[in-house]
Formats: sequence, C-alpha cells, structure tokens
Amino acid sequence: MNAQPPPDRQTIRAAQLDRLRALIGALTESNRFYCQTLAAAKVDRNIASLDQFTARMPVTTKPQLIDDQRTHPPYGTNLTFDFDQYSRLSQTSATTDVPMRWIDTPQSWSWMLDNWAQVYEACGVTPSDRIFFAFSFGPFLGFWTAFESAARLGCLCIPGGGMTSVARLAAILDNRATVLCCTPTYAIHLGQVAAKENIDLRGGEVRSIIVAGEPGGSVGATRSTIEGFWPGARVYDHHGMTEVGPVSYQCPKRPGILHIIEPAYLGEVVDPDSFASNPVGSGTVAPGETGELILTTLGRTACPLLRYRTGDSVRLGADERCACGRSLTNLEGGILGRADDMVLVRGVNVFPSGVDQVMRRRRGVAEYRVEVHRGDGLTELKVQVEAEPEEPDIPALCRRLERDLRDAFQIRVPVTAIDPDSLPRFEMKARRWVFR
Repeated sequence: MNAQPPPDRQTIRAAQLDRLRALIGALTESNRFYCQTLAAAKVDRNIASLDQFTARMPVTTKPQLIDDQRTHPPYGTNLTFDFDQYSRLSQTSATTDVPMRWIDTPQSWSWMLDNWAQVYEACGVTPSDRIFFAFSFGPFLGFWTAFESAARLGCLCIPGGGMTSVARLAAILDNRATVLCCTPTYAIHLGQVAAKENIDLRGGEVRSIIVAGEPGGSVGATRSTIEGFWPGARVYDHHGMTEVGPVSYQCPKRPGILHIIEPAYLGEVVDPDSFASNPVGSGTVAPGETGELILTTLGRTACPLLRYRTGDSVRLGADERCACGRSLTNLEGGILGRADDMVLVRGVNVFPSGVDQVMRRRRGVAEYRVEVHRGDGLTELKVQVEAEPEEPDIPALCRRLERDLRDAFQIRVPVTAIDPDSLPRFEMKARRWVFR
C-alpha cells in the first residue's frame, strides 16, 4: 500500500487551528500567566482563524517570562496544571543573570519526543541505528529529548557525557556508531582531534551527523568542513529551544532549508522593528525576506508559549510544496543568527552565520574569534584566526580571508593570526563573538 502524501497547506492550517483552540481552552481555565492576556485580547477557544489570533494576541517575550519567574519563584505562573502533575525540569543557558526553568508533565514531554521522532525520520534514522550523543547531559532540554526519543524509536543510544574528546572518538568507533548528535563546532573539533591523534575516521560507520545548538548546519561551508572530517557522513541541521522544544529539521532534499514541524507549532516570520509601535499583529514578512521567528507551541499545554519572540533571525521561504513533497513553512539558510547578534557595520547587516560561511570556506582555519568594537558611533569588526598546524603560509591565509570577507560584505575586516591552541574549544554553543 502506498504511503499517504504529506498534507497540503490548507490541511496543515486547519489542524493548527484545531490545536490552537484546544490549547486556548485549557489555558483560559487554569493558566495564571495567560488568563488575563487572553481575556484582554478577546481570544478564546472560539477564535475564528489563525489570522485573527495573530492580529489580536500580543507577543510573549523572554523578559516577561524571566520577570514572572523572579516574582513567583522558582517556576513562575505559566503552569496549566497542578504542580504534582509535573515530572521533568529543564533550564535555559544563562544568557541573562538568571536562567529560565521549564517544567513539563509526561504528556508535554511525550509531545516533544514525538517532534524529535520527525527529526529522526527526516534524517533517515531507523531502529537499527546506533546514536552517539556527544553532550554533557546538563539541564538543557535538547540532550534529553533527543536521547529519549531515539530510545523510544528503538535505536541503541550511547551517552557521551563526562568524556574527553579522545574518549568520545574511541566510543564512537568501538560501538560502531552510525549517527552522531552534537553541535556543528564540536563535530569539527572532534575531526580536528582525530587528525591530531592519528585516529582514522574512515574506519568508522558514522553516516549521519545531526547538529543543533548554533547556526552552522545550514551553512554550506560549515557543512562541507564537517563532512570533510567525517568521510561518508552527511550533515543534517536541526534547531530548537528549551522553552519551546524541538522546532525544525533539515529538508531531506534541500540542504540549507529548515522545515518547521507543523502542526505542532504555529510559526510566523515578522519584521522585528514593527513591534516597537504595534505589539500585536505585526504581519508576516514576504517570502525571501528576513525577520524574527515567532512561535506558538500547540502541544506543550503544560507550559505553553503563545506568539513567543524567539530572537532567531530567519529568512522565510516560498509558501509552496517543497521538492521533498512537504508543504511545511521553510526557513532558507536555517537560523541566520540571533536578532541581537546581528551587527550593523557601515550600513551592512553582518550575521554570525555569514562570517562562519566565509571562515569555513577556506582550508587552514582551525578556529577563529570575532571582536566587535563599538565607539564614536562606529562599529568595527576584527577577526583573530588560529591556523591549522600544517598551514604553510599563515600571513597569506590572513590576506585571503580579508579578501573573502570584503567580497562577502563589501567592508574591510582585519584578520590577524594568533598562537595555536589559544582560542577555546566549545562542546556546547560556540561563543566566538566578543563585544568590546
């Protein structure tokens, strides 16, 4: 029997509306964080359409959530059920002085495992795979949902917490892992360590590398760099957040495109500048334009988010059926960067992913750091490069990178070399941008 074709946009939107109505009904009854906001916006379980919802409902922001948890410690008031129904705790990275804590019921946790199952399906993962998780397994949600979803699928799950990079490489090879889950930066670092330690990755069986946690998996040069270190492997991008869950997966047919997992999420790409004057509505940008990703979690009823400003800068793709057959919202180039990480340099918008594309295109770069200098009303960039040990002409490498950056952004960015092993190596999200 032939498999059913993926749903079209009309069917997806209808399912989103049904789930949104059910979610709003549950929140209206018992969620203290959203009750008054929903009433003031005149949004209830009888909302007529998704467009009416986005036109009436104000956005939710991270400062609002942080303030709520500070005022009502430790978990805030964005809880839909009695506390004794919650069984899992996760925590965001401390990008602010106080990280956000997020708790889930078994039902909302299972919803996220279902979403991860779609990520695995798109990456071609089957129960026969052996998956190595190169994470420390701290309080961040992505580690645990990825691991438990793979276990539920029937994969052999190999935890890599508490190991050195050399020990992880040995475990990957000894256990004949076929899938590696980590950040893009750490996939590159493992490849560099393997080369330094004369560990031959050609003898391994890794065929898929699922990356997340930072832009890079949808950047062509970064993807090629990773695949160069891991012969026979293909890189698959994915992104999510502790406060919303697993959000997207790479299109199986078009690398560099992320599909939002619908109808689990209602996604919008909006002009972030419009929020200054209009906290509701703020319509979707046109296909091909860049904006901020807004998400509504349609199945995480225990701790939901309505029209949450993720802070992720993305480019909205065309609203049409994809080459893979799906009609999901797609993001061209994946996550371009954080909206607050974008730097305006002499009238040019510079995103971290754009710089990464340039730096990874050239062989010879082991690691790099970008310094952002702000003063006298001007913003300037400087790049420090740590060259590969075998690089024969480091000054020439710096000159080539300066030319590449000028060609990419039409601005001059000085590039200087620094001593080997002087820059940090990142297992978690890479923090290569330093603001002076």
